[in-house]
Amino acid sequence: YFYENFTDLDTLAAATVDDIAEAVRAATLLAVARAIEAPIEEQARAAVAALVQTLVGDPRRARVLLGGVAGSAAQQHHHVAVMRGLTAVLVEHARTVHDVELAADPLAEVAPAFIIGGTADAILAFVAGRSRVTQDELVDSLTTLWLLTGNGAAAVAQARHH
Repeated sequence: YFYENFTDLDTLAAATVDDIAEAVRAATLLAVARAIEAPIEEQARAAVAALVQTLVGDPRRARVLLGGVAGSAAQQHHHVAVMRGLTAVLVEHARTVHDVELAADPLAEVAPAFIIGGTADAILAFVAGRSRVTQDELVDSLTTLWLLTGNGAAAVAQARHH
């Protein structure tokens, strides 16, 4: 099977990361679409819950997507590109929700990396058993942090540009 579908280990690693990232993207977008008429807090919780469930249901998925794939420079480059793609989905939704053009503000560069990096670390700690919270507590905590960061970044960006 490997030799029929993948030319080398880099191709296999890229396909694995792509599959996991697509599952995360699809689950979170579906969750947000279902909650689109709800307040922002419920939309955020739906997205975070879908993200967490998709990754902690099989901890290997969390480790591959969020822990990075140790290996070649090509694998690392691909992993960074995939994570930037997932971050772009978050940024686009935030722009819509907050009705703010963040592109001109430095927070547009820093806040998403902060949210994604912190979320990744929290999920990795959870699947490794280093976190003493339940899955619901993880979702609630991440949701709160996403909202604080997103709402705060939007408020600062709006104040700077008005």
